[in-house]
Amino acid sequence: MERELLLTGVGGQGVQLAAQVIGRAAAIDGRSVMVFGLYSGMMRGGSSDSTVVVADGPIQAPPIVSHSWSAIVMHHKYWAPMVPKLRPGAVVLLNSSLFEGDIDRQALQVFDVPVTDMAADLGNPMGAAMVMLGAYAGVTGLVRVEAAVQGMRESLPPYRQQHAAANERAIRAGAQAVEQLATPAWETAGADA
Repeated sequence: MERELLLTGVGGQGVQLAAQVIGRAAAIDGRSVMVFGLYSGMMRGGSSDSTVVVADGPIQAPPIVSHSWSAIVMHHKYWAPMVPKLRPGAVVLLNSSLFEGDIDRQALQVFDVPVTDMAADLGNPMGAAMVMLGAYAGVTGLVRVEAAVQGMRESLPPYRQQHAAANERAIRAGAQAVEQLATPAWETAGADA
């Protein structure tokens, strides 16, 4: 079984770190993983996209996928080019604090999570991507929350380790925020797509 995740947002939102953490979490859970990040030359405000492919065995997909099982959308600015890459019934988590625009809720499984607001409420305004990856783990079950926490700790460079505790709280808050939602098992959700 192979599952794909597309992440999009603007530079500075933590999209690349979130992709790396999900990739590490999948590896911690014993799966094969591939992560491919794309971002513009700007430090903040430019496009920031990433692809993560997770599989039970050897990965067959290239690092740039044409059809994805899921998506994380941190901002609407670069969302449009991603839409045609989503399979019918794809799982999409939207940062409802910032997302503006239309989304086909009939064709996609959309979960609105106000991650920017939640991160601010936690006193960690830069932790929105960590809240989102916790929500993603909770909704999809693709990676365990504990593996995400461990992956985050392993992904932080030494000069950012002071953020580990706040990021762990953000991941757990995201997972807790979606506990009541129907959780599509990663093994079966979108399997017919």
